[in-house]
This record gives sequence, C-alpha cells and structure tokens, in this order.
Amino acid sequence: MTMDDLLAAERACERLIIDFVHRLDLGEPSSVADLFTEDGRWEWPEGERVIEGRDALREYFGSRPAERLSRRLMTNVLVTVTSPDTATATSYFTTHRIDGHKGGMAPAGPPVQVGHYEDAFRRSAEGTWLLTSRTLFLAFVGPTPRA
Repeated sequence: MTMDDLLAAERACERLIIDFVHRLDLGEPSSVADLFTEDGRWEWPEGERVIEGRDALREYFGSRPAERLSRRLMTNVLVTVTSPDTATATSYFTTHRIDGHKGGMAPAGPPVQVGHYEDAFRRSAEGTWLLTSRTLFLAFVGPTPRA
C-alpha cells in the first residue's frame, strides 16, 4: 500500500466510527445497519447482547425509543490498517443520555457510560469500507436519568 492508500483507509474507517454515533444521536438509528457488512456483528459482552446480520442490526437499532435524547463523544480513535482490505480500530466513547425526553433542552448531568469500542473493518469489492464487527466495552456506568 502507498502512504496515500493507507491514509485514505484510515480516514474512511475513522469516518465510519463518527458516522455511527451521529446516526444514533442525530439521524435515523436504524440506518446504523448500513455501516455494517451483510454479516456484520455488534456485541456488548457485559450485557450479553450479540446482534448479527444487517437486518437484525436494523431492527435492533431502529427499536430505540423516540423519547431518548443522547449525545456520544468519540475520542482517541486509533485505526490500524492490517491489509489493503482490512483494518481494526479502538476508540473511546462517553455517552450522555436521558430517557423519556419530551423536547427542548435537557438539564446537564454526568455521563451514563464511558468505555471503548473495538472495531473490525473490511473494504468491499466496490471499495467502500464497512464495519464487520463492533464490540462495546464499558469502564464506567451510571444510572440513566428519566425526564
């Protein structure tokens, strides 16, 4: 791989990481599934949740309550390109959330989750980078406030 190829792959994977949380917080949560391969996998070991396949991911993320206000902050994104068509990444996240929110500004509070994601990516035959797996690890958790 050339340096340009390496940088383009890293940037494409970083973009997926950010796009994921934007879609959850500001867009249509079910569209997160489009960022995964057809056989993509989302796992939360502490919650013993495993969702496999794009259709199951669409259903899972699309089932989030409309009254959930959330903002996720992504930092310390480290992408490692492992071949011309594969990569891995580790990134930290902080989640602020209120359930039962009816609109307008919400009172500020501490984060409800702090942790990291471990991701695997694959480039499709068309050249698009997609998530093959995302695993969520929590380091700190707190109660989710209700509006």
